[in-house]
Amino acid sequence: MDKQGGESRRIILHDPADFDGMRRAGRLAAECLDMIAAHVRPGVSTGDLDRILHEFMLAHDAVPATLGYRGYTKSSCISINHVVCHGIPGDRVLAEGDILNIDVTPLLDGWYGDTSRMFVAGEPSTKARLLMDVTYEAMMRGIAAAKPGNTFGDIGHAIQGYAERHRFSIVRDFCGHGIGRTFHAPPNVLHFGRPGEGPELKPGMFFTIEPMVNAGRSEVKILDDGWTAVTRDRSLSAQFEHMVGITETGCEIFTLSPAGLHKPPYA
Repeated sequence: MDKQGGESRRIILHDPADFDGMRRAGRLAAECLDMIAAHVRPGVSTGDLDRILHEFMLAHDAVPATLGYRGYTKSSCISINHVVCHGIPGDRVLAEGDILNIDVTPLLDGWYGDTSRMFVAGEPSTKARLLMDVTYEAMMRGIAAAKPGNTFGDIGHAIQGYAERHRFSIVRDFCGHGIGRTFHAPPNVLHFGRPGEGPELKPGMFFTIEPMVNAGRSEVKILDDGWTAVTRDRSLSAQFEHMVGITETGCEIFTLSPAGLHKPPYA
């Protein structure tokens, strides 16, 4: 595909007024994760966490966008240890030292708020803590590259370079995406790449940056349920996700934690 052609023409450039809708949806998504932090502990099932999140969204005049999406049956995705993404909540009970990504997308007044964070049941291993720290910092370095005049390749390069310097690997099977009044839209936001490649960033673009980083090799496989993605070598995986909008001077993060709970450990 033409680097500056086909995909660029399909990326929506939102009006300044649209930022308000994204701020509200993004804040609620972040509040979901702030709220659930106190419930993540050994002995709690992922199904319990999903139910609490479902009720919280409804209580705040939103609906979980994942529920019923392409046949998905839950209100969140909860991915534990070697699960890379799209883990389906259920009877699985958290054990001491489990790390997990919780991904939520409340739909509020027609706008999608999409974010995820890592959590820990109890105390993580040293390796797991390092993996989570590196993944978070890689995401933030990608966000720092999200400004007008840069390209999506600049974002991916910043993420990939930081993760690989720590001898971790970037998952290439999944990527970030455009968002707004549509759950998934162009562009695909790759978490690897070369500087200067891909469409140019312009004010009004809304998209997610959500790197998945593995402690081992980058390869993943999808389980028989059609959703759950796991590392092929069963190494630990971590992910963080923010939703951003490109402004005239840089980018605005719509999903910052109002409580300051950006990464574990959460007080």
